[in-house]
Amino acid sequence: MVRIAPVRLSFNPKTLWFDANGLDLSVGDAVVVKTARGREFGSVSAALFDMDYEDTKKLRSPLKPVERKASEEDRARNEEVAELSRLALPIFRQMAYESAPDMNPVAVEYLFEGDKAVFYFDSEERVDFRDLVRKLAAEFHVRVDMKQIGVRDGARMVGGLGHCGQELCCRRLGGEFNPVSIRMAKEQDLSLNPQKISGTCGRLMCCLRY
Repeated sequence: MVRIAPVRLSFNPKTLWFDANGLDLSVGDAVVVKTARGREFGSVSAALFDMDYEDTKKLRSPLKPVERKASEEDRARNEEVAELSRLALPIFRQMAYESAPDMNPVAVEYLFEGDKAVFYFDSEERVDFRDLVRKLAAEFHVRVDMKQIGVRDGARMVGGLGHCGQELCCRRLGGEFNPVSIRMAKEQDLSLNPQKISGTCGRLMCCLRY
């Protein structure tokens, strides 16, 4: 059996599964985990559970381990990269406006180890961002990864409040995006006014599925 720790990464609102790696973890514990991108900071978002080892082989991607409970140094580092990410966004917006006007900058994420930053954007057009990558690397002195995302991903990343006054479902609940259709609104006898059944992303609200 493998002990599974559901973890919500600091920048990613989705809950991911990790091998608890023999650690005594509780909901809310801050942890440092290993991912394909390197070390990342997060918190245990749900109770740990056991999974048969053979079943772990059927998962979409191999389980990565929880490396350790976060130390005070880890927490300080996470706050530092969060601040770097926040400060980089307006610079990214200005540089994109000058070099790639068809691009809509959404967010900047400095990775936990500080040597790489991911620049998220959405665009309805195909964007040639090679020149922008060079300028960003020269400005921030890190490895630059440009990542194009959809409008629903962008809304989840930025966050906000829905029509109900609560935090956006996509950010609060995480998980994968599932298809939402106008039929779901009709079956619930809801108003079909687009302004009332569309979220901040401009797409049909996720909660129409519930």
